[in-house]
Amino acid sequence: MLNPGMILSNRYEIIELIGTGGMSEVYKAKCHVLNRYVAIKVLKPEFSSDVNFVTKFRIEAQSAAGLSHPNIVNVYDVGEDNGIYYIVMELVEGITLKEYIQKKGRLLPEQAIDFSIQIAQGLEVAHQNHTIHRDIKPQNIIVSKNGGIKVTDFGIARAASSNTMTANAMGSVHYISPEQARGGFSDERSDIYSLGITMYEMVTGHVPFEGENNVAVALMHIQGEMVSPREYYPDIPTSLEKIILKCTQKKAERRYLTASALIADLKRVQANPDIDCVVVPPVVPNSPTVEITSDEMKAIKEGRQMNEAPVVEETPSSVVERPDITPIIPPSKFDNLFDDDDDDDSYGDEGMAPEDDDDNEIEELDPKLKKIIMISSVAVVIIIAILVAILILKITSPGGLGGIFSGNNKKTENSSEENSGDSTEDGSTDEDTSDKATIPMVNVVGLYKTAAEEELKKAGFTAYTIETATDDKVEEGYVISQSVDEGTAIPADEKIVITVSEGKEDVEVPNVTGYSDDQATTLLTEAGFVVTHGYEYDDTVEKNKVISQSPEGKTMQKSGSTVKIIISNGKEVEEVEVPNLVGKSESKAAELLEKAGLSGKVSHANSDEVKKGQVISQDVSAGSSVEKGSTVGYVISDGPEKVTYSVKFTGSITNSGFDFATFGNVTVNVTYTVGDATYKLYSGAAGEDSFPLDIGSADPIGGLSQNSGTFAVTITDSDGIDVTSSFNTSGLSASFSKE
Repeated sequence: MLNPGMILSNRYEIIELIGTGGMSEVYKAKCHVLNRYVAIKVLKPEFSSDVNFVTKFRIEAQSAAGLSHPNIVNVYDVGEDNGIYYIVMELVEGITLKEYIQKKGRLLPEQAIDFSIQIAQGLEVAHQNHTIHRDIKPQNIIVSKNGGIKVTDFGIARAASSNTMTANAMGSVHYISPEQARGGFSDERSDIYSLGITMYEMVTGHVPFEGENNVAVALMHIQGEMVSPREYYPDIPTSLEKIILKCTQKKAERRYLTASALIADLKRVQANPDIDCVVVPPVVPNSPTVEITSDEMKAIKEGRQMNEAPVVEETPSSVVERPDITPIIPPSKFDNLFDDDDDDDSYGDEGMAPEDDDDNEIEELDPKLKKIIMISSVAVVIIIAILVAILILKITSPGGLGGIFSGNNKKTENSSEENSGDSTEDGSTDEDTSDKATIPMVNVVGLYKTAAEEELKKAGFTAYTIETATDDKVEEGYVISQSVDEGTAIPADEKIVITVSEGKEDVEVPNVTGYSDDQATTLLTEAGFVVTHGYEYDDTVEKNKVISQSPEGKTMQKSGSTVKIIISNGKEVEEVEVPNLVGKSESKAAELLEKAGLSGKVSHANSDEVKKGQVISQDVSAGSSVEKGSTVGYVISDGPEKVTYSVKFTGSITNSGFDFATFGNVTVNVTYTVGDATYKLYSGAAGEDSFPLDIGSADPIGGLSQNSGTFAVTITDSDGIDVTSSFNTSGLSASFSKE
C-alpha cells in the first residue's frame, strides 16, 4: 500500500486510497506536470513479481491507452518506479455500477437500456481497435455523477486472461462466458455475453446464476438454464428480454456478432419498447469446424470403427466430463421466443443449392481430406461386401432364413409343437414373434431426457417408458439409469424403462421474512437452498431486513433450488440541494428553505461585519445534498456586540498655597463627563483640615457606552472668587472596566 505524499516517477503525488480489487489498488493522485488530478491503478506485489504477467500487462495497457471514447475511462500513462507498476487514468467522480444497482435495488428498463447502450458503445470502439475486454462486469463500469457510463480495466483484464486465475480473479465467474469457463478461445462475443449478464442484473437486481463455489457457477454458464427476467418483473419489455437472452446464448454464433448490432437493437427498443426486432441465428450443431484426431485418422485408414472412448482433457475451468458420454446441452426454453430464420433451401448469403455444386465443392477440398474420404469410402464398400457375403451364406445354408434367427429367441421343439397354428390378435403367429430381430441396447445414462429419447428412437426402440425419481447427485432432467444394460440384444418393441432425475428431494423452505440479510442467508443455506438477492425501498421494513421471499416460507421445494429474498433498502430517500443562505435576510432564508423542501433552525449572534438581520452562516454547506425534510441551521446577525462600562475614581485634591486663615473656607465642586453625560463626584464646603480631599469615596458610575471621560474641578472662596489654581488636582484618575 502506498502512503499519501509519496511521489511516483517524480510526477504523480499520491493523495489517498480510493479503491482496491483482486489485482490492484486505486489511488487518487495529482499530476504535477499537467496540474490535474488522476486515478492511478497500482499492481499488487504478488503480480508485480511475475515477469510474464507484467510484460503482458504493460503491452495491453499501452494498447488500451490508444482507446478514446466518452464511455471508456481514458488511460494517460503506463509506468514503473522501483518495482511499482502502475497505470495513470482519468479520475471519474462516481460509483461502480455494482454499487449503483445495490443502492437502487434494480434499474427501470428505460435506464437499463440507456446504460447498456453506453457500455456497448465503449465496447464497440474497443472491438474496432482489436481490443477485447474479457472481464465486463458491473464492478468494472463507473456511473459518474452526471449519469454517464465509463468502462474501465481494459489493459489489466487482457493481461489477466493469460495468467493463472486466482481466487480473487475468479470473482468474475458470475459474468464469465461459456467459452471462457471452458478455457477456450474468447472474442468480441465473449464481451457481449458478459454484457448480457450485466444487463440481466440491471433489470432484476441479481445475477442469473448463484452457486456454492466458482466451479458450480461456471458449470451453470455452460449448461444451466437461466430464469426469464420477466418471471421476476413482468414490467420488463419482451423486446428487452429477447436482447438479453440473445446476448447470453450458450453458443457464441447465436449471440450478437458485433457490439454495433447490439446497439442498433437497443436503440430500436429504446424508441419503441413494443417492437419485435430480435432474431437469433439457427443452432449450428456441435461446432462449425470439426478437427479429426490422429486416432480417428488411423481408424479411417484401417477401415475400422472407433470403439475406444474419447480421451477428455481436463479444462482450465475444472469441468469434469464423463469419458463415455458426449455432453448434450438441453434445448433452451427460450428458443420459441425468437423467429426461426434458417432456410432449408438456401445456404448463407450465396444461395448455393446443394445438388448443383457438389462436384465443384469436392474439387475444392483439401487434398488430404479428399484422400481421407476416398479411404473411408473404400472401407465402407468392403464392409458392405463382407456383410452381403455372410447373408448369402446364411440363406443358402440348411435351415434357410430360419438360421439367421437361431439362438436365444428360438423356442423348444415341445413349445413349438404345442403352440403351432396359434395366432396373436393381429393375425401373426407365435412363431413369427419368436423370430423377431434383436437390437443391442444403447447407453443413455447421463444424457438429458430429450437427448436420451432421440438416441432410443435412432436405435429403433419403440416401447420405452420414462419414469422419474429424486436424486441428490444427478441434475434434474438427466437420465439416472436404464432397465436394460448397454449392449444387451433385445427386440425393438421390448419394454425399456428409463429413469430420469427429478433433482433433489423436496424440503421445506424456512420462513425468513423479517430476518436480517445475514440470518436469512444462513438459514436458507443450511436448509440446502441457493440464495439470491433483490433490493427494494420500503417505508415499513428496516434496512437490511427481508421484505419477502420467493418461494414463500413453509412451502416444499427441491433441495439445492434457488430462493430469492428481497432485502429492504429502508425508506426511499429523496435528496435535495441545500440553498445558499449567507447574506440573505431572515425572511428570504426561510423562503428558500421552504421552496427546497427543508426546514430551518434560527439562532442569533453579534457581528461587526454582517448587517443586523442578515444570515451570518449556515451549518450545512450550500450545494450539498441532504434528505428532503432535513433541518438546516442558520445564524442571524444582531449587529455589533453592545458593551457597557463602569468607572471607579481614585486620587485627591491637595492645597498648594491657599491661606485659609485669611480667606476662610472654600467651596469645592468635582464632576466627571463621559460623552454627553456629566456626573457629580463631590460638592461642598471644605476647610483647611479637609485637604487633601480624597475623591476615592465617590460611588462608581456604571452603564456607560464609552470607556473614557474628563474631570472638572472648581474651587471658590467665601466671596465666590475662583481659587482653583491654588490647589493641585493632578492626582485625580478614573479606571474603566467592562460590565
